[in-house]
Amino acid sequence: MTEVPVHLPFRPSPAAPAAPTPARRPAEPAAAPARRVPRGDERLREHRGPVLPGWIAVAVGGLALTGCAAVLWRAGVVPAVLVAAFGVRPRPYHGLSVTHWPPLAFLGVVTLLALGGLGRAKAGHAWVLTLFGRYRGTVRRTGLTWVSPLLLRRRVDVRLRHWRSEPMPAVDSGGLALQVVVQVVWQVRDTARATLAVEDHIEYLAQQVESATARVLSRLPADAFHDDAPTLRDAEAVGEALTRTLAAETEAVGIEVFSAQPTRIEYAPEVAEAMRRRRIAAIDAKHRDSVLTAVVDAVDDTVHRLTSRGIVELDDYERKALVKDLTVAFYTGRSDQ
Repeated sequence: MTEVPVHLPFRPSPAAPAAPTPARRPAEPAAAPARRVPRGDERLREHRGPVLPGWIAVAVGGLALTGCAAVLWRAGVVPAVLVAAFGVRPRPYHGLSVTHWPPLAFLGVVTLLALGGLGRAKAGHAWVLTLFGRYRGTVRRTGLTWVSPLLLRRRVDVRLRHWRSEPMPAVDSGGLALQVVVQVVWQVRDTARATLAVEDHIEYLAQQVESATARVLSRLPADAFHDDAPTLRDAEAVGEALTRTLAAETEAVGIEVFSAQPTRIEYAPEVAEAMRRRRIAAIDAKHRDSVLTAVVDAVDDTVHRLTSRGIVELDDYERKALVKDLTVAFYTGRSDQ
């Protein structure tokens, strides 16, 4: 093999320096997926159900009964004594013919529908109506009302209510066992979701209170013995966080939470005594520190006044001795108080 010389018509451009290969960063761990808040069925919303005032049903039922009585009178079924009491001439009984049965059946059905759908709706309660498992509407009308007897009614309490929990177990950010009592003020806002979106909305609320309390209380320590850091003793801040968390969890079932406030946060019995001793020690240390700071300030002020006004002239040894005596005297007086 021989080399063949090649003459290029242009000068080759100098090769560009290779770009430095960026150092490959170590792969970061994938972030944990955010917790999903439950969402309700958007098609399941409360709307007004079919309802009529009760007096209309009473009037229709009365007219239907009157019509039945008239048909029976024409057939001669009504006893003569009862007919004479109303001042009407009795008719002879020849039996119920074929022409009598259709109006009697129609008027009887109308009477059953009119009087069978009457109901007394109480203030602070609502009826959720379903037909063969399908939601048909909600009735919030009070007093005597008429609802079709074919519809299944479920009574729901829509009053403003409060619920107080039993002592619930929880832990703070340091893993210390706690016992918490929470009071919740709530109300059913969407009766359709509260009845049909969950099996028991009151039980659902109780379980969500326990879950939300455990999550909120685990963010802060129960006590900060030596630091001025936020703790679970700040009832207002803890209550606001708990209310927001619980309101987001219960919105899907038609419950509106107005307030969720911890009324009692205390250590579990197995750690209560140890935490009490630690709290007392922290209070005692803080008290000693404040007393010592006050004594040092008083000694410094006294020595400065004595020397600045020329009352005494002190060398280093005498100054140290005076500071020592004043410190002992002031600290002893503070401790006696």
